[in-house]
Amino acid sequence: MKIAPSILSADFLDLEHDLSKVIASGADLLHLDVMDGHFVPNLTFGYPLIKKIRHRFDIPLDAHLMITNPELFIPVLAEIGVEYISIHQETVHHLHRQIQIIKYHGIKAGIALNPATPVSSVFPIIEDLDFVLIMSVNPGFGGQIFLPLALRKIAELKAKAAEMNPALLIEVDGGVNLTNALSLQKAGADILVAGSYIFSADDYSVPINLLKNL
Repeated sequence: MKIAPSILSADFLDLEHDLSKVIASGADLLHLDVMDGHFVPNLTFGYPLIKKIRHRFDIPLDAHLMITNPELFIPVLAEIGVEYISIHQETVHHLHRQIQIIKYHGIKAGIALNPATPVSSVFPIIEDLDFVLIMSVNPGFGGQIFLPLALRKIAELKAKAAEMNPALLIEVDGGVNLTNALSLQKAGADILVAGSYIFSADDYSVPINLLKNL
């Protein structure tokens, strides 16, 4: 199991310290929640902060674009050096084209799905995807309660991936903690995004190791 701490739950007044600490504690990726205030009712951060993080830390960056026009961000994020990009199925008219653009830049391409969006919506292009991000909360804010419906979606997606794209990774974001992590693993999750569960701990290595060693 790979663990991707969501930096949205870190202390932004002492961000460098928090990220140094979480990386030293065993994080596999840093999850970047990019929100525009249109697709979701919140604003977070953009290029300047992501550039600083890339310059300072040598760890894969996982950009989750909760924005209305994700195609505008892809070339710049590629230039910065982001390794993973997920775009929301609900925001893109020409999904296959945007996935191909992400892959053209050498970035792992993923589709993010809101809780109410069926996983079958990605089946037509599942062979082109590197990962799918299953939202287990409604996107826009950290600290929300996990929605169990995500477990059924993960299992359905895992079964289809076994048939059409066995290398597909399944990432889960929203309310992830030790009470649901084992169920997520059994359903087929490969990457767990956790924010408040990790950053609320005194020692970040404790929740990270608990999630990794289910």
